[in-house]
Amino acid sequence: MPRPLRKIQPESTYHCFSRCQGLNQLLENKIAKKCFIKAIEMCQRKYMFELNAVEIVSNHFHLMIRTLLGKESISLIMQYIKARTAEMYNKETGRVGPFWNERFGCTIIEEADNPIGYSLHAFWYIAMNPVKKRESCDPRENYIGFINCYLTEDYELPHPIKITLHYSFYSLGENFSECARKFLFYEDAYRKRLAVYF
Repeated sequence: MPRPLRKIQPESTYHCFSRCQGLNQLLENKIAKKCFIKAIEMCQRKYMFELNAVEIVSNHFHLMIRTLLGKESISLIMQYIKARTAEMYNKETGRVGPFWNERFGCTIIEEADNPIGYSLHAFWYIAMNPVKKRESCDPRENYIGFINCYLTEDYELPHPIKITLHYSFYSLGENFSECARKFLFYEDAYRKRLAVYF
């Protein structure tokens, strides 16, 4: 039976994820992390889109991407990132075979009942993923650490990935400080929820 067509909408925010082949922990490898970051950097140079969030754990990753009107689709962007990551990793390690388990999954944020609230919670869900998997103690110290861009104005990540702050963040206040302060309420809410797992 053919798989259903992916829903594609222009100027939409997608929460995307994809898992490693066989759920193997390929992304815990420093080489794989380097290849993943390089693939995103290459994609940002090649295509026009907003990357609002990105985080990895040992066997999968999460991205939040906003596509732009008249520019590349989410399918093209994700295909490029995944293909380049696998290609570079296999070349550097001499590995053969697929790197990823299946096609990526995604949710369109704007289709939620409350898109602003959904996206603000989703940022902390993505940032807390390594904490939940016990691969980090604090989202501010994650390997990629995108959440710092929402907490510190003009924060420079220690790698070439560029984060664009999502419009939902700017809806929280009239300036960055006010937005960041209110954004922390969503961290508190998520930590209370996360505490159930520990």
